[in-house]
Amino acid sequence: MGNELLRIGIDVGGTSTKFGVVNEAGKILVQDRIPTASEKPVEEFIHALHTKLAPMIEAHGGKQAFKGIGMGAPNGNLYTGNIEYAANLKWEGIVPIAKMVQQKIGLPATLTNDANAAAMGEMMYGAAKGFQHFITITLGTGVGSGIVVDGKMVVGHDGFAGELGHTIVRYNGRLHKGTGSRGSLESYASATGVRETALEFLDRDATVPSLLRNYTAEQITSETVYDCALQGDAIAKEVFQFTGEILGEALANFVMFSSPQAIVLFGGLTKAGSLIMNPTKQAMEANLVQIFKNKVQLIFSNLSESDAAILGASALVQ
Repeated sequence: MGNELLRIGIDVGGTSTKFGVVNEAGKILVQDRIPTASEKPVEEFIHALHTKLAPMIEAHGGKQAFKGIGMGAPNGNLYTGNIEYAANLKWEGIVPIAKMVQQKIGLPATLTNDANAAAMGEMMYGAAKGFQHFITITLGTGVGSGIVVDGKMVVGHDGFAGELGHTIVRYNGRLHKGTGSRGSLESYASATGVRETALEFLDRDATVPSLLRNYTAEQITSETVYDCALQGDAIAKEVFQFTGEILGEALANFVMFSSPQAIVLFGGLTKAGSLIMNPTKQAMEANLVQIFKNKVQLIFSNLSESDAAILGASALVQ
């Protein structure tokens, strides 16, 4: 191992927090997870994290073998090290999490938002390796994004730039329950959005037969829609067509804004493969002006979700 310094990457998610020890080659040597349990005080979370990380640090040569800790979290602010008003965490207001982790574990800690951490993972170790200009879009429960221009993450004056999931793609469109805005990309192109679209399409014409009618509204998820689409169900296939068209239109706007070499799609919804990729690519190209056409690669991430988040967070440690 020589004098190589290790890093810790921590990905704070809405339900669980994943973390691991990463070497300089980007290999995760050991990883684990704990429930985020944000309904309890944040001090309990820090304590649980420390209980798991302390033995990992000892087993890999103690603190002197580590360069530091990188963290990704919803609404994580790179400048302040705080999680600020995260909609999918129950900790209220502003949580100085980087400072708390640093004090408890005794290693310098840096924080950014979870989607930016995933983008850094792609740039250092994944599909965007070697790219100086790219956008990552995470299609999960929500829609996250990280924008890299000239090899640098775009964070804006306050640390919150690049919230592409909250851009409005349909005037006065679907209500986003978390933010109260109408017509945002996240309310259509997320796993939650796919479910909503399926329910709307089923209601639109109750006489059209569909495999989706075998499920109660509560049982319908983006996965059930995918399973039915694979079996050739017309409504399920139309849901992905519609979702891809909206996503593709939005991506065309993003391309014309920052002219990336590539857009890397990432997250649970990408498991739908060509069902989501084909309409997205088609709609993106159809909505680009000539100078941008056929220039931007649209690719799926080649990192597993948990790995990308841990690797990206660890890449924050400079």
